[in-house]
Amino acid sequence: MSEAGDAKGVFASAAKKVKMGKRVEKALKEKAAASSSQEATEEDANKAPEPYTCIGHFDADFTELCRRAGLPPTEIPPVVLRAKRPGTPPPPDPKAKDPTPPEEPVDVAEEEPKPKTYVTKEKYSYFKPNIQVEMEHEEKPATVTEIYIRGWKIDDMMVDIFRNCFPTIEKLNTINLWNVGLTDKTLRDLAAIFPQCPNLKNVSIEGNPIAEEPWACLIGDDSLIVNLSLRHNEITDRGASGIGAALSTVTTCNKNLISLNLSHNKFSDVGAEAVVKGLRMNRVLLCLSLASNKITDKGAVKFGELLSRFPLTHEEVVERRKLLSDKGSPDRGTGKSPPPSRRAESKDRPGSVRSGSHLDKGDKKRDKSSKKKDNKHEKKNEKEDAGKGNKTVVMMDSKKDKDEGAKGGTKKDDKWKKGAKAVMAGGSRSSIVGLNTSRHGSRASLVAETVNKTTKGKKTTSSKDKKGGAAPESESPDMVEAINPLLDSVESIDGQLWIPGNRSIINLNLSRNEIGEAGLKSLLLALQYQITLANLAPHPALKGLMRLSLGRNPIRADSEAYQKLQDLLLTRDPFYKPQAKSPDGEVQSLVG
Repeated sequence: MSEAGDAKGVFASAAKKVKMGKRVEKALKEKAAASSSQEATEEDANKAPEPYTCIGHFDADFTELCRRAGLPPTEIPPVVLRAKRPGTPPPPDPKAKDPTPPEEPVDVAEEEPKPKTYVTKEKYSYFKPNIQVEMEHEEKPATVTEIYIRGWKIDDMMVDIFRNCFPTIEKLNTINLWNVGLTDKTLRDLAAIFPQCPNLKNVSIEGNPIAEEPWACLIGDDSLIVNLSLRHNEITDRGASGIGAALSTVTTCNKNLISLNLSHNKFSDVGAEAVVKGLRMNRVLLCLSLASNKITDKGAVKFGELLSRFPLTHEEVVERRKLLSDKGSPDRGTGKSPPPSRRAESKDRPGSVRSGSHLDKGDKKRDKSSKKKDNKHEKKNEKEDAGKGNKTVVMMDSKKDKDEGAKGGTKKDDKWKKGAKAVMAGGSRSSIVGLNTSRHGSRASLVAETVNKTTKGKKTTSSKDKKGGAAPESESPDMVEAINPLLDSVESIDGQLWIPGNRSIINLNLSRNEIGEAGLKSLLLALQYQITLANLAPHPALKGLMRLSLGRNPIRADSEAYQKLQDLLLTRDPFYKPQAKSPDGEVQSLVG
C-alpha cells in the first residue's frame, strides 16, 4: 500500500509540474503578444498618417479633413443644402371637369397641417455653424456649384482645409462669404486659393472689415474672378486706391473682371478718383457700383472726364511712344536687328517699297521662258487629269457647291474653301484650274487667285505627314485683337494729347452719395459726348453708358439737367422702341 501511495504521489507531482509548465508557457506567450502589440501601437503613434487625397465630393472631403485636423465630430460644421423659396404652384387647368375637389368635413379637434412655405428646425440650430451648398443634381455629391458661409469665423485651420478641397470641386463657380471674421492673412490665403479653382467666376466677400484693407489681392494679374462684390467692408480711400491700381496701370490691366460692387463703404472723392484712375486704361469692366459712399461733385466730375475724354499724362505719353515704336518694328521686342534700309538706293521711294528696276534683261528673259514652260506643264496636267477620270471629281465638287449654297454659304466662302482644300491635298495649281474650267468656266481665274493668296510664302504639304496623320487646318485669317487705349486716335489740344474716354462701362451706380448740380452737369456732358462719338464713329464693342443711377442724391427732381439726362438714358435703353406717328398724325406705340 505504501508503494502504491508513493507511485500515486509521484504521478500527481509530475502532472502538477506539467500543468505549471503549460501555464508558464501560456503566460509567456500572452506577455510576448502584449509587448508586440504595445510596440506596434507605439510605432503607429510615432508614424505619420498618410495624407488624404480629396476625391471631389465636398461633403466627404471636408468632413474627413476636419476629422484629421483634430476637430471633434460635434464641432465639425455640417454641409447642408441651401434652402430655396418654394416654387409657384401651376395654375388650375380650366379644361378639367372638377377643378376644385369637394370639401370634406374637417374635424375641429384634429390638428391643422403645417404650412409648406417654411421649414422648422431645432432650437438654436439656425445659429450653429454650417456650410450651405447648391448642386446641379442633389443626388450627385460631385456637382456642387455654389458655397455659402455665413456668420461664423474662418480661421487659419479652416483655410488650410479649404486649400485642399476647393480646387478639387470641378463645377464650383460661386463662393459667398458673409461676416466670417477674415483677417489680412486669411484673406490673402483665400485669394491664393481662388486661381486654383478652374471654374470659379463669382466671389462675394461682404461684412468683413479688415484694418489693413488688402482687397487688391483679389484683383491680381492671375485672378479669374468675373463678378466681385465687396459690400459693407468699411473700405476707405486706402483700400480704394489699391483696388484702382489693381484694375489697371499704364503697363498692366485686369482682363477678367466684368462686374465690381463697392457699395456701402466709406471712401470719399479721393477713393473715387483712384478708381477713376484705374479705369483709364481698363476696357474690360462693364458694371461698377459705388452706391452709398461719400462721393461729392468733385468725384462725379472725375467720372465725367473718364467717360468723355481726358488728356494723357507724361508717363502715358512715353508708354504710347513705346507701343507705337514696337508696332512699327515687330522685331524690336524679340532682340533681332531691324532689316537694312533701302532708302539709300532711292531717295524718292520709301524703304518699304521695293523697286523693280534692279531686274536686268536676262532676268526678264528667264521669267518669260519659265512662264512658257509652266503653261506647257499646265496643259499636260489637264490632259492627264482628264484621262484619269477627273470628270467624276468635278461632278462631286459641283454637287458640294450646290449643297453648301443651300446651307447658306456664299460663293466667296466656296472659293476660299476649295482653294484651301486643294492646297492641303497637295494638288498643283494647274490641275485645280483645269478642274474648274471644265465645269465653271470663268471661276478658274478666281480660284487660281485664291490659291496664290493662300500659298504665298508657305510650303505646300501632302494631305498626310510622315506619320500618316492629317495635316493641320489653316488658321483663320481674321482675328479680332484687343486694342490698347493708348493706341487710339488722339487729338492735340493746348500741347496735350487727348484720347476718347472709357466707353466699355455700360452700368454705373452712383446713388445715395452727395452729388449735386455740378456733378450732374458733368455727367450729362459726358453722356452727350458718348452719343455724338457713337454716331460719328460707331464701335462694335464699345457701346457707351446705358444705365446711370443717381437716386438719393441732393439733386432737385425738377432740375433741367436731370430731366435731360433721364431723357437721354431712356433712348440708351437696349429695349427702348421709339414711338412712331400714324398717317393720321396720332401717336402709336410700337411696343408689344
